[in-house]
Amino acid sequence: MAATETTVADACVAAKRAARELASVPTEAKNAALEATARLLEERADAILEANAGDLADERAASLTDALRDRLTLNPQRVAAMAEGVRVVSELPDPVGEELERRTLRSGIELRKVRVPLGVVAVVYEARPNVTVDCAALTLKSGNAIVLRGSSYAERSNGALAAVVREALAEAGLPEDAVTLLAGGGREQLGELATQEDAVDLLIPRGGEGLKAALKDVATVPVMYAAAGNCHVYVHAAADLEMARRIAVNAKVQRPGVCNAAETLLIDAAVAARFAPAVLADLAAAGVELVGDERARELAGGVEVGAASDADWDTEYLGLKMAVAVVDSVEEAIEHINRHGTGHSEAIVTADEEAAERFAAGVDAAAVYINASTRFTDGFEYGMGAEIGNSTQKLHARGPIGMRELTTFKYVARGTGQVRE
Repeated sequence: MAATETTVADACVAAKRAARELASVPTEAKNAALEATARLLEERADAILEANAGDLADERAASLTDALRDRLTLNPQRVAAMAEGVRVVSELPDPVGEELERRTLRSGIELRKVRVPLGVVAVVYEARPNVTVDCAALTLKSGNAIVLRGSSYAERSNGALAAVVREALAEAGLPEDAVTLLAGGGREQLGELATQEDAVDLLIPRGGEGLKAALKDVATVPVMYAAAGNCHVYVHAAADLEMARRIAVNAKVQRPGVCNAAETLLIDAAVAARFAPAVLADLAAAGVELVGDERARELAGGVEVGAASDADWDTEYLGLKMAVAVVDSVEEAIEHINRHGTGHSEAIVTADEEAAERFAAGVDAAAVYINASTRFTDGFEYGMGAEIGNSTQKLHARGPIGMRELTTFKYVARGTGQVRE
């Protein structure tokens, strides 16, 4: 196991020391550590899967929902995907030192704005062991240290993965404390981590509204929430209906337990009579439990659609359940999404470019799709190699949190002896 048994404060201080060293490490050294991580993931795949099997068999995982068990589960393909993601990160340009702006001031001083690491990033996450590796790879390449705090029911998996990364760091001659996994603790540990103002520069929680609320009550360090995804697909009056069926089903069932899966389907009244029976039959055949408003239920044909409650429109199901509503216009769809959505990912299916642009401009979300599934909101799909999460905030980052979102900037001014009068 690679979980740190020291106090939270000591772990964060050690990470701070490592972050100061990493800030000036050349790209080649960081890439060497990432390459070693990918290789060791492949070499230790059997041990990683054995640790994961132990987590899945543990009584702490017995009460997990199917969606959470899917997130917790590793298999050879998922371990291979982790290794591939690390290699992609190693091949991406190093953001540290990137010049964002250069100009000469009236004084003759040359002013440069350059990208620098944040320092220590802490991530609190549930269920998904791959987050351990994704986060470590992104923070390492962006010159940051990371303190990880995963779920107790994934501690064997997370420990095995963190051990791989720490070994790779040591092999590359970099400080092992650049990646620290805290031993599983309760709410008190979470509160302690969220108040390490002298050591932690950013805290990113990945979890449900309960975790978000718990941190809001205590956090004194900056927090960027990788928040819930109540995502929608809107089928416009000018949609290609066969395309719309594919997109709606994919957005719901391709992997229903993730934050970019669609939870609500909105159908324009102009096509509802033709479209609703077919798409609802597709969804039901895929095992989706359907609830809807009165108009959607009337158009369901032989498909069973329960009555949607007020709460259904605000619920992130993270499973095979979907709410369906009929709307009368693009504006009504936008209004529904902005009232009930979480600002994550929203999609419109339409051949009408004006309607698409109105939707893209009007919906308040981190990602908007035109004629594509919401399932693409993902760091790997966006060419970031991986992601720490998807931010639905507007400061300082929005959407997939990749390497550039883990940096800030500084101004470097070079003069020739100037003094200010």
